[in-house]
Amino acid sequence: MATTTTSIGGGGAGAGEDRVLATAQQIVKRLNPPKEVREDMLLILSSFDNRLSNITDLINGEDARTEDRFEVAEKVILRWDSNSEASRHSIPWEDSPDEAAEYLTAVDEILNLMDGLSIQSGHEFVDRAENAIQLAMSRLEDEFRHILIRNTVPLDAERLYGSIRRVSLSFASNDGEIDDEFESFGEDDRDAAGRFHERGASLGDDLCVDLIHPDAVVELKEITDRMVRSGYEKECVQVYSSVRRDALDECLVILGVEKLSIEEVQKIEWKSLDEKMKKWIQAVKIGVRVLLTGERRLCDQIFSGAEETKDICFNETAKGCVMQLLNFGEAVAIGKRSPEKLFRILDMYDALADVLPDLEAMVTDEFGVGEARGVLAALGDAARGTFSEFENAVQSEASRKPMLSGEIHPLARYVMNYVRLLVDYSETLNSLLATGDDDELKSGDGDNGLELENMSPIARRLLLLITTLESNLDEKSRLYEDGAMRYIFLMNNILYIVQKVKDSELGKLLGDHWVRKRRGQVRQYATSYLRASWSKTLSCLKDEGIGGSSNNASKVALKERFKNFNACFEDIYRIQTAWKVPDAQLREELRISISEKVIPAYRSFMGRFGSQLEGGRHAGKYIKYTPEDLENYLLDLFEGTPCVLHHLRRKST
Repeated sequence: MATTTTSIGGGGAGAGEDRVLATAQQIVKRLNPPKEVREDMLLILSSFDNRLSNITDLINGEDARTEDRFEVAEKVILRWDSNSEASRHSIPWEDSPDEAAEYLTAVDEILNLMDGLSIQSGHEFVDRAENAIQLAMSRLEDEFRHILIRNTVPLDAERLYGSIRRVSLSFASNDGEIDDEFESFGEDDRDAAGRFHERGASLGDDLCVDLIHPDAVVELKEITDRMVRSGYEKECVQVYSSVRRDALDECLVILGVEKLSIEEVQKIEWKSLDEKMKKWIQAVKIGVRVLLTGERRLCDQIFSGAEETKDICFNETAKGCVMQLLNFGEAVAIGKRSPEKLFRILDMYDALADVLPDLEAMVTDEFGVGEARGVLAALGDAARGTFSEFENAVQSEASRKPMLSGEIHPLARYVMNYVRLLVDYSETLNSLLATGDDDELKSGDGDNGLELENMSPIARRLLLLITTLESNLDEKSRLYEDGAMRYIFLMNNILYIVQKVKDSELGKLLGDHWVRKRRGQVRQYATSYLRASWSKTLSCLKDEGIGGSSNNASKVALKERFKNFNACFEDIYRIQTAWKVPDAQLREELRISISEKVIPAYRSFMGRFGSQLEGGRHAGKYIKYTPEDLENYLLDLFEGTPCVLHHLRRKST
């Protein structure tokens, strides 16, 4: 016993006594026994060395001071117990900063005391402290929820939409599916000029909005720090994510995104679905670039210092918003495919692909990111499948109703306007169609075979599509019983295709060789038209079969020739004034070609034989027209307005 006492008491008297007391206090504190056991331990220690005789007084004095501090803090906590009368009539902390500071100070006091409880405190004191903290956390949880709700900043959709830069406005396909005759598209481009497709727009990189009033963030951070320190981070995360999930849901409502099941989406008729798809595209951009980016920043501020907690909190908060957007995207991707949906699907694909890197950087939950990647892949599959179905629809379109005026077929209008719009998506389609099979294309347009290796995937597929369209139009031209009208139809449609290609980015994709080849086809069709339409008429102006020279030809034969010529010309005039050649240049070139063949031949025939009839009776019955009359009448051809010639001879003016 003496040896132990000497060992404890080594060194100077004052310093030694302090070390002895400190050591004894540390022993008791680490053991932290019940009060009765503690008193026995103190008696035993004091019997070892007389310097420990006053340890009980020291420890009891420290406990007294600790209990005083605790009771002051406890009173503040109990005063604002959520079940108390004072709490029910209290004003919000934001309106009473002094009260909030007092309360948080009281919480800090108890937490500090609990961290360094002295050996005299006993279990009863610990229980009281834990009870006070539990009450405080309940109050802080309520205040946390209240501050979050009260300081949520409503989404200003008009400002966000105003910040969206419109990329382009392009002509779009018709509102309905391709029907059996492609007639729902309209008779000309003017009919569709009012319908346009809005390409995906982009948000400014510097767009940033406050989701919570900045002043409230400081208060929320102070509450979060206490709750996390007290072991109530789970409750804090639950409150935060619950309130902010509701706020994000409300933002989606403002952006026009509804909660719809896959079955509900697939029952929506096209016009309504198109509007919902447009809103979804904007909501994805705003949702990720503005809302979720803001939520990530908010979580980082409020839960700073608790890395795992802030990640969990953000994932829980964002999950509902992300899944609602992805569910709609999935419903569209697996829905019924029809050509008019392709552009919206591509817009949706582009929008999701554009924000996916941001989503991957923010969301640490691999499930949510995996779902986003899956929906993106499904939209890509839907785009590829829809494009293929459009190709098949063009190939199999088999309407048997010829265009009455030989004009541009609705199929040509539909396909070419559709194709011109597809070019706007070349970058996306090149990635989606990169694995396509070109065997069919190589057999479909051999003249372009050498160029195929240097063409992009979308250029190859569009070349195939237009080649298919040309083949279909050639089949439709055979529906005309009048061979001349068949060539007018082919000229109109091939020239229309050429112009659509030449006047757009399609020209760069398909190349000058393609354009020159089709222009050559138009010239060939013009030659075939002249032969089919005017050969019989011109045969009436030949010398063969008249019998004799220009001076003694048979008047009977001459009368018959003029009569037949008049009949042929009048018949052509009656029929072909009803035909329509929309392109002014082609129309003029055809009239010139006709005039160059017919007028000189007629003038020569009249010069040789007209004098033999002009002096006789009823000469006007046979020589009804001068060359100038015929030239004027040719100007009426191909206007789409049926006309009939007068039978009386018109004098040239």
